[in-house]
Amino acid sequence: MEQRRYTIKQMPPELRPRERLLSEGPAALSSAELLGILFGIGSREKTAVELAGDVISESGDLFGLYNVSVHDLVKMHGIGEAKACIILAAVEFGKRLGRVRNPGRPVVSSPADVDGLLRGRIANLDRENFVAVLLNTKNEVLEIPTVSVGTLSASLVHPREVFKPAIRASAASVILAHNHPSGRVDPSAEDREVTRRLNAAAGIVGIEVLDHVIIGDGHFSMKEHGML
Repeated sequence: MEQRRYTIKQMPPELRPRERLLSEGPAALSSAELLGILFGIGSREKTAVELAGDVISESGDLFGLYNVSVHDLVKMHGIGEAKACIILAAVEFGKRLGRVRNPGRPVVSSPADVDGLLRGRIANLDRENFVAVLLNTKNEVLEIPTVSVGTLSASLVHPREVFKPAIRASAASVILAHNHPSGRVDPSAEDREVTRRLNAAAGIVGIEVLDHVIIGDGHFSMKEHGML
């Protein structure tokens, strides 16, 4: 006997994602249910939640969605351009939320604060992104310019690219930071050389380098390990 399939609308109210979100809050829903709500409708064969589950599974996991393209998504059965746009918009919105900690200027007082500030921005990128966290005298964040994108080397990370925005913003100090796509946070020889060169240049322009933090599966502070 063929098993009867139910659409989301035919499910009991207490099992429907939207009703559960309203009664229990969004944290009670699975990732597939949350994405299914954004889809609104599924395909002829599957409900929106089932389709969302397939998308997450075929991407490897939830973090796999960070690097998917429209072309990757439309290759998946049941996903057209409209649903692909919903997915990409949701991922980008999540990235932007990860960069915003509060409406005022965040204060950085430890490597953990740097990790919390930048994890949503650079931790899951597939290339090394080197950024400078510009701080005022109260250690409040003024700006976080991206200095370079690509394999870290002394030639790519030039002091003028770091200190030009710092001088323009009247920063009192900077914290250097970059991600390791591999997830490992041990500093390489290039990491140490770049830190040395930038710290030497900082003394000339009168802007202190407080730390160099590497972000991956965790974080590594060169200051805490006596490398700065």
